[in-house]
Amino acid sequence: MKILVTGGCGYVGTVLTGRLLEEGHAVTVVDAMWFGNRLAPHPRLQVVQEDVRQADRLPMRGQDLVIHLANVANDPCSDLAPKLSWETNALASMGLVEAAIAAGVGRFIYASSGSVYGVKEEPEVTEDLSLVPISDYNKTKMISERVLLSYRDRILLQIVRPATICGYSPRMRLDLSVNMLTMQALARGRITVFGGDQVRPNIHLRDMIGVYLHLIAKGEAAAGIYNAGFENLSIMEIARRVTAHVPAEIVVSPSNDPRSYRLSSQKLLATGFVPRFGVEDGIREVVEAFRSGRLTDDDICYNIRTMKKLPGLQ
Repeated sequence: MKILVTGGCGYVGTVLTGRLLEEGHAVTVVDAMWFGNRLAPHPRLQVVQEDVRQADRLPMRGQDLVIHLANVANDPCSDLAPKLSWETNALASMGLVEAAIAAGVGRFIYASSGSVYGVKEEPEVTEDLSLVPISDYNKTKMISERVLLSYRDRILLQIVRPATICGYSPRMRLDLSVNMLTMQALARGRITVFGGDQVRPNIHLRDMIGVYLHLIAKGEAAAGIYNAGFENLSIMEIARRVTAHVPAEIVVSPSNDPRSYRLSSQKLLATGFVPRFGVEDGIREVVEAFRSGRLTDDDICYNIRTMKKLPGLQ
């Protein structure tokens, strides 16, 4: 299969691209490369440095599937550049799906976010619950979903709402809860927990990749929207799990982020997907990467720190 991956140089995209190549697919990566490119050369890999807002410049013709990962990720980055965030996360999604349809692409997979639900009191947050996004970032994801769903009669559409991802990637992110708390313990011997009682769903990076491969394999049988998260843990519980691997002091500070919800992925599990990794694996991977020298606590691993250094993004 010929697959175009937007954001293929990112935290998820770098690992996903490698797996797609291992599976025998021909992959075209489109990425603005704000955070660099750590993809290894491959005879079936084409890498295009381009802004996804320029849909007419992307090599859509001949592709079988688009996996749309590219976005201005997380609340701080969206707050830093709100116009860019709305254009990249929402308007670009419309441009991409229209370009895909015009080029005869048959399938489109979109990486949304579990954060679109906002604050939920229900014990299990399922795909049929209302979306009440709080931040601009969450709102851009919700709007993208709505836009893409309006095209579902013209292209096979699969939307994933991932939990917070953890684990090691060559394009590492240390602004994700498990990764961040583990690095704090390793680099400082001290973990700062904001609030602590908020429950958040988690998914290991390798399971996230597995979800995309699973949806590709299932095709039309798995059209629609799917939550993807398998461990609902409080931030304090994550911190305690980290200290079981890396002794560190836990310091609790007040939080202004009220989001707390337990994601249910029963719909995805019912399609036959089986998760194989977890938060403990993510913690161990970060610890091993740090101690082996493959991972350091650098600004490039934090989206907001890196974006603040990039000229002209606003």
